[in-house]
Amino acid sequence: MDDAALPRTRRDAALAELEREDLDLYAVDDLQVRIARLEAEISRGRRAIEKKQNVRSAADSLFSFGKA
Repeated sequence: MDDAALPRTRRDAALAELEREDLDLYAVDDLQVRIARLEAEISRGRRAIEKKQNVRSAADSLFSFGKA
């Protein structure tokens, strides 16, 4: 089957799935591991934001050369 024929997954589908999970089913140790992994994902997101902001800032500097 061609990948183009498959329906696209929403970008927030994984997060929505996490939000629906019943946390009462997890042991304390499992919840601590889950939190650590989510914090690592947050850090990854923050690094991506910082990288994009740096690229944007560099582009703005490059294309605003000579403008005052």
